[in-house]
Amino acid sequence: MNTVILSVGQLERSLSQQIQALYYNSLGHRPSKVTCQLFDEKLAIIIEDSITQPEQLLQQGGQRALVEQVRADLNAVMQAHLKETIASILSIDVLDIMTNSTLATGRTGIIAVLAETPQVRNPDSIPKSKHRHTTNGHHSE
Repeated sequence: MNTVILSVGQLERSLSQQIQALYYNSLGHRPSKVTCQLFDEKLAIIIEDSITQPEQLLQQGGQRALVEQVRADLNAVMQAHLKETIASILSIDVLDIMTNSTLATGRTGIIAVLAETPQVRNPDSIPKSKHRHTTNGHHSE
């Protein structure tokens, strides 16, 4: 059996695309950009323009407290879906996930704590990785 091991960049792009699709399919809203970065057994995700149209409308109507509560509830509901998506793409369990959004900038930040560092073709490209310089016992690019 010949399993293809992806590069860090390929995994991060796949995560970005799938998370953007998840937001669109779940909330009917397509963020303008999703950036993912692996750090050893952690994954940082920045979602640009994550605030939905109804939230924007409520905020314009002076309902900031309501928007903050709606956003907190949406983030909480999305966590299970995010865990599933991340675990599926990385083939690693997600131990914890933390999410926060800033209404002023429209960004959502997510930190996922993974059970282990994902196996990649180029482990040297993962900042802070404890597994640097080892892929099947030899250094790889």
